[in-house]
Amino acid sequence: MTNGEYDMKNDGLATKASLLLVSSLTVMAGTAVAPALPSIHVHFSEIEYSGLWVQLVLTMPALFIVLAAPLTGWFLDRSGRLRLLIPAMLLYGISGSSGLYLNNIGAILAGRALLGVAVAGIMTSATTLIADYFEGRARSQFMGWQAAFMNFGGVIFLTAGGSLAELGWRWPFAIYLFAIILVPLVIFSLNEPVSVNRKSSGKDSADNFRGPARLVFFIYVIAFSGMLIFYFIPLQIPFYLNEMVGAGPAASGMSIAVVTLFAMVSSFGYGRIKNHMGFLMIFGLTFGLMGAGYLLIGLGNGYTIVLTGLAVSGLGTGLMFPNLNVWLTLEVPAVIRGRAIGGLTTAIFMGQFVSPLASQTLSGAFGTGFLFVSAGVFLLVTGLVFTFLRKAILASLKPVSAGIQPAPVKDDVSLAADTTEGFQK
Repeated sequence: MTNGEYDMKNDGLATKASLLLVSSLTVMAGTAVAPALPSIHVHFSEIEYSGLWVQLVLTMPALFIVLAAPLTGWFLDRSGRLRLLIPAMLLYGISGSSGLYLNNIGAILAGRALLGVAVAGIMTSATTLIADYFEGRARSQFMGWQAAFMNFGGVIFLTAGGSLAELGWRWPFAIYLFAIILVPLVIFSLNEPVSVNRKSSGKDSADNFRGPARLVFFIYVIAFSGMLIFYFIPLQIPFYLNEMVGAGPAASGMSIAVVTLFAMVSSFGYGRIKNHMGFLMIFGLTFGLMGAGYLLIGLGNGYTIVLTGLAVSGLGTGLMFPNLNVWLTLEVPAVIRGRAIGGLTTAIFMGQFVSPLASQTLSGAFGTGFLFVSAGVFLLVTGLVFTFLRKAILASLKPVSAGIQPAPVKDDVSLAADTTEGFQK
């Protein structure tokens, strides 16, 4: 590091591989069982409100990620990164696999709740470690890789989940045991970053930090909204395709995996895109692609058109997470990095948890096709606003301190390659 925040020398291949593999456990963790939802519903159909309970199997982790992420962020800043990461991985494997051996829907939901706690710990730890180990263009590039591996995990989890669901509804829960296999690699390849200013009383201390709160909140709002709409796909696509073309679990799992496959492609290219575009321009592109894809899904009348829409929306989704992470970690000092990322994690998974309520209300009242069309229109409009009004938006988010003139906003295309892009502190 060049800024003196952390002394970190172990940045070799094993370290990078560990961070990427651990990251693959996170965002798509809840959706590994999505292709099995219809089968789980059939198995528990005699239980009152079985449809609601089965939906909670998918979304329960998100609620407990929302609750746990702020606490995990605080713990990271106070006690270190690896003290949380390794126990969280063990909990992930044990709680995530609960559907393999539990017979009561309540007990399975309890396991899903603990899975949420584990994901909160893993996601905040992994992202914070990446921000600790890298800076500037290297951070942008590696966070693009991180998002790509998150989507790679989604491709593997969803494809495997769909195939295993053909054998029975329990088998997709076995996927979560992969986290336990990774624990030895993490122990031997990652070192705790040594902070040299965590207790500092200087300008970067947590007590003295007066950063761009409006910008941080704005980033959180984008994360919440983007995840809320993105999650319409794993929630609704299995039922939508089953109704449209009679698709089974394997076909549904493969279709959702298309989103994560194309998201992985665009995530790998995020570092290069960031060299030529500012943060809001990238969000404009993100929501534009997602909106076009959702319109294709909602207006499509066959499996091929829906798959095309899923692929286009995936290209947009792949840019969203690295852009959120890079912008946020640029704007906050290392001493509160864990808490800031914990807040981002809360925003992302709050959107995931609210998504079933929004999607079920709209699809129940107007149909699934209308759900995707209306979401597509909203996304396209938002993308256009971010693209053409970005200077006005950024000007409204500038930090204002008494007696201090804020530095010019640097988010236009010509300055996007600058590694110090953002509001100057």
